[in-house]
Amino acid sequence: MSSLVWFRDDLRTFDHPALYAASLQAGNVRAIYFVTPEQWQRHDLAPIRADLLERHLNAVGQRLAEWGIPMHVITVADYAAIPSALGDFCRQHGISQLYANRDIGIYELSRDAAVQAHCEQWQIACHWFDARCLFAPGSILTGSGDMFKVYTPFSRAWLKKLMAEGYQVWPQPQARGQTLAWQPVTVDYPKVSSQNWFGNENEVLNQLRQFAYDKQIDYTTKRDFPAIDGTSRLSPYLALGVITIRQCLAVMQEVLEQIPFEKSEPGFTWLNELIWREFYQHLLVAYPRVCMHKGFKPETDLIRWPNNEQLFTAWCEGKTGYPIVDAAMRCLNQTGWMHNRLRMIVASFLVKDLHIDWRWGERYFMQHLIDGELAANNGGWQWAASTGADAAPYFRIFNPTAQGQKFDEQGIFIKRWLPELSHVPENYIHTPHDWLKIFDPSNSYPAPIVDHAQAREITLALFKP
Repeated sequence: MSSLVWFRDDLRTFDHPALYAASLQAGNVRAIYFVTPEQWQRHDLAPIRADLLERHLNAVGQRLAEWGIPMHVITVADYAAIPSALGDFCRQHGISQLYANRDIGIYELSRDAAVQAHCEQWQIACHWFDARCLFAPGSILTGSGDMFKVYTPFSRAWLKKLMAEGYQVWPQPQARGQTLAWQPVTVDYPKVSSQNWFGNENEVLNQLRQFAYDKQIDYTTKRDFPAIDGTSRLSPYLALGVITIRQCLAVMQEVLEQIPFEKSEPGFTWLNELIWREFYQHLLVAYPRVCMHKGFKPETDLIRWPNNEQLFTAWCEGKTGYPIVDAAMRCLNQTGWMHNRLRMIVASFLVKDLHIDWRWGERYFMQHLIDGELAANNGGWQWAASTGADAAPYFRIFNPTAQGQKFDEQGIFIKRWLPELSHVPENYIHTPHDWLKIFDPSNSYPAPIVDHAQAREITLALFKP
């Protein structure tokens, strides 16, 4: 009997139940990964994320080879091509057992259903494991058996379930034989260097532990300030499945000697952010419409956005005349990453100041973010656009100037990414235009492309029932 572990967005060897379960079986164990360039293009996979994926794919392949488990990397066009390619591979290598961790997107679920059907025809037993979320989507419901539509009651139910059931971190598998040679693979997809990010599992786990020991306690007070290194920067690895929420909980508990179940307890703010990730993934399964470019609130699909392409280009290029917005966008364009507070600011600005469909911004983020992930990205954009699962009304509209003054008061982050404003005095850095007219009239930094107060009134009219 031979077993096959199918890797997807779970490029790790720790806390990988499919890999661990397969390693307990008698007979040979192999691993497989499908590169799907056309599917990735349709899903707007960012080149920098493709590069990070390639590095972690090779790191996992190398680690498995050291344990005597060969990793086979096969390129097919898209998900539709996987069932037949997998069948050919299984027949060629005498595979009788398939092991995989469940996926959650609507297209991924359709792919896996097709694989399951083919495996039944080939008499291959499929073993699926819930590993993406701490609790499987569909397992946290309201008293009437529905998925929660608002975060706060979901988080209470999630914490109650954690308190009652706990969690389990799966160990690494044992070596199965002679060390094999690993030939590095190159992913057939446009790539941008991700060398500023860790490329193997052990380095990422060290970063997780370092954050928990050094920054977890101060996360509550420092996480909103982009000029401060106060966040975990673990999102790219959570998106690729290099680490899991269970591992985060384990390290959290190791450092704090407990899980913080109450808002007043140290570490709760970080845990709360992890629960937000879970919430958006549960929503993706319960309401698949959000996978298909639809608003969570159906009535918001009736909004007719003006969608001025020149304004959109200015937003993309960081040339709006609002310093905190422009600095954030230039940071994204140059590094493939953006601080979470800045994501909220620029998303609100695109939708509620420029009146551009949130889906334009959602797609731009996916095309550039190293941590681009459908559930989190879609959830964040729909939250900012007031089209998503959120109790706050549509008239929550960020003032971009006030946000900059509050979260980058001295303009440290702004000056880092807008060198043309590096000489502007601190008390003018958030509204530099009057100062530039007098002291640097030839400066290329643009005047504001919209008036926030007027834009706010237009937004209220767009959403008004």
